[in-house]
Amino acid sequence: MFLRSVTTAELSDDLKKHIDDTKVFATAATIDADGRPHLTVVWIERDGEDILFSTTRPRKQGRNILRDPRVTILILPPDNPYVYAEILGTATVTDDPKRDLPNRLARKYVGTDYADLNPEAPDDGPDRIIVRVTPQKVVSRI
Repeated sequence: MFLRSVTTAELSDDLKKHIDDTKVFATAATIDADGRPHLTVVWIERDGEDILFSTTRPRKQGRNILRDPRVTILILPPDNPYVYAEILGTATVTDDPKRDLPNRLARKYVGTDYADLNPEAPDDGPDRIIVRVTPQKVVSRI
């Protein structure tokens, strides 16, 4: 059996400030069952060194993370495409049936609760999860 040690990496103060203070979108890369990457644009927030985003168990990214927790987050500010941050890490998942995270993110990005964005959408509460990506490597020009 091959064992490898997993270490955590730190986000720079500038990157933390950028995540906290802007409405920058991120791209989350997960791994499909056939090994190909699957990319999804997500809203993010930071909790210490970790990056959080919301999804549901049935969605492809949710299924991918539950099967293989390796995730890469790419932050590419649209107003300055010459800077970026790539955060490679491992995801852990917690249930979020009350939509606490998507509500916080919706208020940050668009100024309203998540349910107000599409009042006729089905309730995904039982399947809603928080994805917490703990960085193991950070490459950043932010």
